[in-house]
Amino acid sequence: MRVLIACEFSGRVRDAFLARGHDALSCDMLSTEAPGPHHQGNVLSILEDGWDLMIAHPPCTYLASSGLHWNKRDDTREYKTLGALEFVKTLLNAPIEKIALENPIGRISTAIRKPDQIIQPWQFGHEETKSTCLWLKNLPKLVPTKIMDRRAANLTPSGQNKLGPSKDRWKLRSLTYLGIAEAMADQWG
Repeated sequence: MRVLIACEFSGRVRDAFLARGHDALSCDMLSTEAPGPHHQGNVLSILEDGWDLMIAHPPCTYLASSGLHWNKRDDTREYKTLGALEFVKTLLNAPIEKIALENPIGRISTAIRKPDQIIQPWQFGHEETKSTCLWLKNLPKLVPTKIMDRRAANLTPSGQNKLGPSKDRWKLRSLTYLGIAEAMADQWG
């Protein structure tokens, strides 16, 4: 299959699909952190390039519930949230047969529609708890692959949920867990 991984700089999901023999390309405004097929630029410019599957990870800065309280404190944020929602709508309506869009719990659920599934890293071999919503088009729900006995209550060994303010905090928190990337490639590829 031709697989587009939208808004991914890490290459984790792309590499999982490549390892299974698919023609996969990551796309982000940032350069990739892992060598491999990557389009640096706006994903909207390549949405109509004949993809069979797109997995999209739109930036959650203005969409996640954890940051929406700032919209009442900063007049510019609500405008940015509305722009982020338009981007999500464009991705969900892309001319691609199979689409998965992931994002934390937040504004997409109330402004567009509720997610088809909410997954946790502990369902895919990681001990972390981090609710991740999936909006699906022509794809089955992900089936857990390795449920962990110990489920940390929003505490991660990497400290991902306890990171202090920094210029790279968003980047570290946005990485897809490898177990989830593997499940996507196995079950949707």
